[in-house]
Amino acid sequence: MSGKKLFAVDFGASGGKCFAGIFEGKSFSMREVHRFAHEGTSFFVPETRGKVTERSHWDDILLFRNIVLGLQAYRRDVSDKLDSIGLDTWGADGQFINQNGEMLGKIYCYRDHRLDNMTDVVKRKIDAKRMYEITGIHFQPFNLSNQLHWFVKNRRDLLRSAKVYLPVPAVFNYYLCGSTAVDSSWASVTQLMDAKKKQWSREILKKLDIPARVMPAIVDPGAVLGKLHKQLADAAGINCAKVIAAASHDTASAFAAAPVRHADEALIISSGTWSLVGKLIPEPITNGAAMAANMSNEGGIGNTRFLKNCMGSWLVQELRRIWRIADGKEMDWSELDKLTKSASALTAFIDPDDKSFYNPANMETAIKDFCRKTGQTVPANRGSLLRVVYESLALKYRRINEQICSVCGNETKVVHIVGGGSKNIMLNQFVADALGLPVVAGPEEGTAVGNLMVQAMGLGIIKSMKEALPIIRQAFPVKDYKPRDAGPWDKAYEQFRKIAK
Repeated sequence: MSGKKLFAVDFGASGGKCFAGIFEGKSFSMREVHRFAHEGTSFFVPETRGKVTERSHWDDILLFRNIVLGLQAYRRDVSDKLDSIGLDTWGADGQFINQNGEMLGKIYCYRDHRLDNMTDVVKRKIDAKRMYEITGIHFQPFNLSNQLHWFVKNRRDLLRSAKVYLPVPAVFNYYLCGSTAVDSSWASVTQLMDAKKKQWSREILKKLDIPARVMPAIVDPGAVLGKLHKQLADAAGINCAKVIAAASHDTASAFAAAPVRHADEALIISSGTWSLVGKLIPEPITNGAAMAANMSNEGGIGNTRFLKNCMGSWLVQELRRIWRIADGKEMDWSELDKLTKSASALTAFIDPDDKSFYNPANMETAIKDFCRKTGQTVPANRGSLLRVVYESLALKYRRINEQICSVCGNETKVVHIVGGGSKNIMLNQFVADALGLPVVAGPEEGTAVGNLMVQAMGLGIIKSMKEALPIIRQAFPVKDYKPRDAGPWDKAYEQFRKIAK
């Protein structure tokens, strides 16, 4: 390993970051060069019958502009030489382009209300058991199966002009180098890819009336997609670096960065806006038990991520947003932590995945209504609301761990938390206490770390992700949490089981 410089773009659902990764001799280092916040925007649009409908969209222009700003910062702070660029994003959304490379509309946010009932519509088109057998993906409103079926039902006039559908990471790779391909880690979460063949399922596409001609090529993580457009490279002041298909679903990159020693004993939680809770397994499990537990089999890097999507910091982000509107100013995260610590412990619980929390107008109202409906103490202040959320998340992780272990047939002995949530000292301790297991927190920027390691594979710096793990352990310190008194948490879990799935 000598003198290689890599650039990772990590787009989450509430912010974006750009990192430089440098392999020099036998050492590896990573530094952040650019960071920004973003969020979806709601529009209120009169449709054909005059009904005003809320539509939520991402700002792809803002996102791409920040890639360019990141590349310019890289040139200023690191070098004008770059070996590769890799990009990862959240695991939903996209848009069609026409023959001239023009987008056929804005990019919808995955929480857009047009998808509220689409799961039921899709299930009427194809047997749910058969769909799970093929894809290994459980039913979620935001699945691309729902999104594309909605499009062919409601925007068929635009479909005639469509050349290819670009998933979100492919949108930006297309802007960077002209590639329309998507890697298998991202394609796997769409509920349209055959989990065993790693190809789009013709059977599902036909059932959902989605033309096979519009689906992008699927490539392996680490594949070279092309080179940075010269005009763009010149604008950024760098060379035409290779654009590599990272594990572009951010969860795939995050799981790849977890410094796991024994995969069958480790529960991994990618903690951010969503919590992705699961294990790395050799092959997909698509039997009845896995389907009944609503487990998903997502494509990894030489393995499968057997996991469940659970709500994450979205709940707190929405509380913070509501309070910003009420106060006219943003509360610091440190202030939120103080409020949480001062609140009484284990007084009430919510099911973080209850549909009332998916996209409510007011998260505080939604949480209080849930507690009232389930006969629990209603949180009286902001600290109590936050404590209810964090404790409920920890208990939800315990529930999911039980389900995963039951289906996989092996016991969890350690929990790895990666991503932004690994910074949350209080939540990490709650997880250790709730599960009665040691927690290893870090790397904090696990998604970017995994992104860079997949690029390193694509460049031949390392041969496999197995070679990446000692590099990750050496470069990024982790923090250990030991479980404390289990009694109160065991009692709380009994109550939690009564109100949560």
